[in-house]
Amino acid sequence: MSDAENGRTVTVTSKGQATIPKEFREKLQIDTPGRVRFVENEDGEVVIRPVQRPAEIRGELVSEAADDRAATDLLRAERDEELVDQPEE
Repeated sequence: MSDAENGRTVTVTSKGQATIPKEFREKLQIDTPGRVRFVENEDGEVVIRPVQRPAEIRGELVSEAADDRAATDLLRAERDEELVDQPEE
């Protein structure tokens, strides 16, 4: 078996804390202090995934053609367009 298949044994404290070995922290790019997420996959195995800090993901959700106007201004413009498109009674 390879080292990856053998795994790595760590101690769990009475508070439920375990240290992620340095080699895994480096491989997963987990900063200290940092956060991780434990996810159970379809096979019942628990996988550790790094959680990015909000500052690291800032701007990832913004499209390249994003409008620079504030959200309130965008909503007002959308509302105004809807009012113009409505037929008069």
